[in-house]
Amino acid sequence: MSRKGQSITLSISERDKAELEAIAREFGMMWGEEQPNISKLIKAIAQRKLLIGNNNDWKESRIRALHRCINALTDIGQIEQAQIIANLLLERSELSLPLRGEIERFLENLPPPWRLEIDRYILREQPFQLSYQDAAERVFNFTVRHAKVTPHEKRVYLDCWCEETEGNFDIPELVHNWSLRLDRITEAAVMPISGDWRSLAEIEVEMHLFAGLAFAYQAKPEDNINEWLPDKARVRRVVRRVSSTFWFNREVMQYAPDCVVILPENVRDRLKQKLLTLCQLYDIEIRS
Repeated sequence: MSRKGQSITLSISERDKAELEAIAREFGMMWGEEQPNISKLIKAIAQRKLLIGNNNDWKESRIRALHRCINALTDIGQIEQAQIIANLLLERSELSLPLRGEIERFLENLPPPWRLEIDRYILREQPFQLSYQDAAERVFNFTVRHAKVTPHEKRVYLDCWCEETEGNFDIPELVHNWSLRLDRITEAAVMPISGDWRSLAEIEVEMHLFAGLAFAYQAKPEDNINEWLPDKARVRRVVRRVSSTFWFNREVMQYAPDCVVILPENVRDRLKQKLLTLCQLYDIEIRS
């Protein structure tokens, strides 16, 4: 003689019912192939085949840290990883309404397919071609054999080594390196090509730091040497790998006169020319 199951009545809202059905569907508990089975879900919970855990016990510091990870991963082009963390946070009940809304907007406005394709090429070290529109609305085609997504100041750029050099005014050693604003890459114009993946060209630049900057300076991953000069009091010597004199000069000019570039001569000469031009603009007379 078969044993009949006992029925229970759940007093829940339509929204809660829909959520239960979504969970049942997620775990494959269905009537047939299409209809989610809430009864199977409750039975699985009762039999401890599904475990119930707290969903409101994360500290605010953990929420903030994961939220910052979304922004950081997005900045360096790891969009898929950022999506994973965003969806993880949306599962938490302790999320504030403003933060939940911000994360939902992020997921609704994901980068275009070509940006995700670039991220995949970089991950696989796959050379590719792209079209780029500069500030004057001129379109350039680049053959990219190395690239990385890098934040510079308030924007995100594709720092890359390209076969093309026309229009690049960096020093000869770095003339193949380009910094392309991601928002100026032409949509649907990114495609893979054959050939080898390589590295960005780099040079070593030596600079001396003085006064408070010498004590406050924090070493960077690209620094090869960071030491106090034994024959000069309170002077720090830093030798750094540089792939773009444009970004390097912008950083150095912030710290003048507490930062002086010593070598190489062509980088030092360019900075000297900038300073001379600045003096002329301010009617400062240079005496020899």
